[in-house]
Amino acid sequence: MNRIIKANSTEMPDLFPARNRILYGLLTIITLITGYLSRRLFGDYAFIKLYVGDALWALMVFFGFAFLFRKRSTLVVAAIALGFAVSIEISQLYHAPWIDDLRKMPLIGLVLGFQFVWSDLICYSMGVAFGALAEICFIQPFKESRTAAKKQ
Repeated sequence: MNRIIKANSTEMPDLFPARNRILYGLLTIITLITGYLSRRLFGDYAFIKLYVGDALWALMVFFGFAFLFRKRSTLVVAAIALGFAVSIEISQLYHAPWIDDLRKMPLIGLVLGFQFVWSDLICYSMGVAFGALAEICFIQPFKESRTAAKKQ
């Protein structure tokens, strides 16, 4: 269901993009590497340590869900990504021995996190919003211009 909505003969962004999985897979991996490098190279700076990694994690989640749900609207993907991120953060309030043992494993600990922090919710919102805006303002117009060029 790939359609362009027209209002007063002005084209609006495509709200139901058929996303390129290769592009979104690459964006997910690039965001993952950027998050890792931000902590590794600039982890001594409090702002980066406390906030940037969480925003990049949420951005990676947005791109990952955009990869999975390639025909859903940007708004739906953003809502799913934000819901997932918030659910993970809320799950950090739960500290049974079995889940804390899982969190000790490096990869699972990165996904589940360790402790609930209110500011993380803001960071997640910013990361998902950045992903949605990037898709609407940069990725979709580029895709549409390439599609129009191919038709000529």
